[in-house]
Amino acid sequence: MEIHKIVRDRREMMQVTQETLAEISGVGLRTIKQFETGKGNPTLQTLQKLADVLGMEVCLQVKNTMDSK
Repeated sequence: MEIHKIVRDRREMMQVTQETLAEISGVGLRTIKQFETGKGNPTLQTLQKLADVLGMEVCLQVKNTMDSK
């Protein structure tokens, strides 16, 4: 599942409107709307703000792209 869908689903599960999420997180409403429709490309800082409000955790994993030979 894509991250914008995970965030949108969590917001809806918590019954938080986009407007309320914007107000509480300090992230612009337009940014949230674009992100949730898959059109935006938020910074890690923006994702962290949304995750904090929604009780989520942002974890990064480094992918090994080297062939294991």
